[in-house]
Amino acid sequence: MTTPTPYGTGASKREEVELMFDRISPKYDLLNRVFSLGIDQAWRRKVIRTLRAEPVQRVLDVATGTADLALMAARHVPQVTGVDISEGMLGLGREKVRQRGLEGRVELLRADSARLPFADGTFDAVMASFGVRNFEDLGAGLSEMARVTRSGGRILVLEFSRPHAWPIAGLYRFYFHRVMPAIGRLVSRDNAAYTYLPASVDAFPDGRAFLNVLERSGWHEGHARPLSGGIAHLYTARR
Repeated sequence: MTTPTPYGTGASKREEVELMFDRISPKYDLLNRVFSLGIDQAWRRKVIRTLRAEPVQRVLDVATGTADLALMAARHVPQVTGVDISEGMLGLGREKVRQRGLEGRVELLRADSARLPFADGTFDAVMASFGVRNFEDLGAGLSEMARVTRSGGRILVLEFSRPHAWPIAGLYRFYFHRVMPAIGRLVSRDNAAYTYLPASVDAFPDGRAFLNVLERSGWHEGHARPLSGGIAHLYTARR
């Protein structure tokens, strides 16, 4: 399934996603907490617990957004780099880094997932939370993440998925496609963004299909862990 672009302007998906996140960035953290009842942060903590299972000195957070996952990682990892295409999201992330006094441990850069500005094998691990489904070219982004990861290093991807068990599947679909877009439009004043986001989840190759994409992109030993009844998955693999 092809993911629709947010605004249908004829621009590339990358350009439209960048514009969308710039527009909704002031309300992004608030809406995340409201929509997930704070569960999104619990999911991120699971990512960090998995990350800490092996020694990590340098980690890259791709599609870092407002840097929630990068800031969690910085409690345990000496050097964290976050990249995102949206300067609006990065501006909010940099302010959070400054408020926590972590300028020496967390660096946030504007960069495209398909063209990461780092040498081969720079990082011990790479990670992403709720961002890979917005890549213009999923395989290219995952391949770039593999390139900048050292041999034996890991990838950790937290992403929404589609639960299949009743009744959670029906409730989830109603909430995700009816309630969330209505609230999102009201709060963010963006009519398209919170319609695009559920559509992007529907189009994303979750579960086994995503593990197959990881394998084609240079990763192996892939594992998919469902979270909260399959509303999200934590994917891990090794370079």
